[in-house]
Amino acid sequence: MKTRVIHWFKFASPQNFYHLAGKMWPWFAGLATILMLLGLWIGFFVAPVDAQQGQGYRIIFVHVPASQMSMFIYLVMAAWAGIGLAFNTRLSGMVASALAPTGALFAFLSLLTGALWGKPMWGAWWVWDARLTSTLILLFLYLGFMALQASIDDPRRADKAGAVLALVGAVNVPIIYFSVKWWNTLHQGASVSLKGSSMASTMLTGMLVMVVAFWMYAIAMMLLRVRNIILERERHTEWVKHAVA
Repeated sequence: MKTRVIHWFKFASPQNFYHLAGKMWPWFAGLATILMLLGLWIGFFVAPVDAQQGQGYRIIFVHVPASQMSMFIYLVMAAWAGIGLAFNTRLSGMVASALAPTGALFAFLSLLTGALWGKPMWGAWWVWDARLTSTLILLFLYLGFMALQASIDDPRRADKAGAVLALVGAVNVPIIYFSVKWWNTLHQGASVSLKGSSMASTMLTGMLVMVVAFWMYAIAMMLLRVRNIILERERHTEWVKHAVA
């Protein structure tokens, strides 16, 4: 019996990755939709009321996953950008560019939901808390990355310039994560860690479902967006002319 060997390196080619992404993104989008509806249903209708924060705590089912994804996507974006800078691979820069808008969306969603939670809990929409301030800087880094790339006409030069900014800005991610421990901050610490969880099991289930849903959404959007970037950058090649014909 012959074993079929998959040569994964062939997908480093924009042409091959374009076709692979076209097959995969609808599956991730479908999973994201199903899991998001399930997670919101658990979080808003099944999970019990918090003893201290009341109904207002339910915003965490969106806030916490969005905050986690905003940080993780930036690290992944910086890693892809760094690979492209080090090995001069075209697809790496395209993937980094495709990730940036989704990361910016999650960073904005984190700040927005944080403000909605902070008003009833802290009595203010915004405070210059260490975690809030560093998350705002993260949003500016995403926007700066996209603006820098858009300002340079040559895509390869844009990728290199964006990679430098992404790699330098990556130092902000551990600052966000550890800010609660490093400084006296109003922001509460993590309710879930490797040592266990202080949340009720239903709350934790809803939270984890939403985290996976946001993962699926981020992957789907990256795959869909990178296809558009490939078509734009490779538009003069023969295979693109046949693909869009």
